[in-house]
Amino acid sequence: MAKRTDKTGTDGCARRVRGVVAQSHLLDAAVELFQREGVRAVGVDAVVKRAGVNKMSLYRQFESKDALVAAYLKRKDEEFWQRWEASLAKHPGEPRRQLLQIVTDVAERASAPGNRGCPFVNVAAEFPDPEHPVRQLVATNKAALHERLVSLAVAAGAKDPPWLAHALALLIEGAYAASQTYGPCNGPTKVLPDIAERLIAAA
Repeated sequence: MAKRTDKTGTDGCARRVRGVVAQSHLLDAAVELFQREGVRAVGVDAVVKRAGVNKMSLYRQFESKDALVAAYLKRKDEEFWQRWEASLAKHPGEPRRQLLQIVTDVAERASAPGNRGCPFVNVAAEFPDPEHPVRQLVATNKAALHERLVSLAVAAGAKDPPWLAHALALLIEGAYAASQTYGPCNGPTKVLPDIAERLIAAA
């Protein structure tokens, strides 16, 4: 049976909600706050307050803040690959156009107002120890990105698929970085699709 935990309603009265619901509220709050403000800047008290549950419920669902950060990254990983599949679906069976579409869609998202860049890059900057479990999740996401880019590059007939995959991965990382340093709808991000098209053609 799912555990229940307290949740404060809008009338100030304590509610009883199932543990799985509390977990969902906590993770939703963490995703919102971590993405907007950064992991280190957001304490568990802020997450608990935003989720509308008590602190004890957080530790019932997540054994530590690091565990909550890991859950946050796992959700962002799922979202990233969902968007990836959506990009591929625009050009089924056409790997060359799919490669270009991936970069184009990333550039579009990165240019959107309020975008806070790549959550994996952001977390990596906040957790300098490469052996930390959270950093391992970052490495897993980036390794998977490279592998999938290589597979598409092979299917597209690239002469050197790993090289093209690295080059496109660098463009993707650059799009997210530029969104933070240059702001929304910036020049560098706007030219990324053109650069990607030229790289793919040359490869």
